[in-house]
Amino acid sequence: MTTSETTPGELRYTAEHEWVRANADGTLTVGITHHAQDALGDIVFVSLPSAGATVSAGSTCGEVESTKSVSDIYNPVAGTIAEVNGSVETNPEVINAEPYGAGWLFVVTPNSASDFDTLLSAADYRALINEV
Repeated sequence: MTTSETTPGELRYTAEHEWVRANADGTLTVGITHHAQDALGDIVFVSLPSAGATVSAGSTCGEVESTKSVSDIYNPVAGTIAEVNGSVETNPEVINAEPYGAGWLFVVTPNSASDFDTLLSAADYRALINEV
């Protein structure tokens, strides 16, 4: 995989390895990065927040369990969970196959539209994981 495939430039990132995509309606779609799913190995279980839940930036809202370990999922921004991807709860392996596509985790309506801009750029994230 090329760097642009493992860390797409149009997304923003967190230091905890979540990716964030800005949607046309102002919501943000969240998932875990290729780097995170690759480090975890085969994902076997996912627990997601409930739609309608109010979340704080940086707080845990779920977890991803693999054959190697369990990792928390963190909210990238404060807001309200608008939608969850229930298909990853029944078929968690899709996160390994398509972390930036069908393997998305949830959609959040941010309290502030500018919060997206405070997240790491692709270049910053690549530097964080030493993928420069």
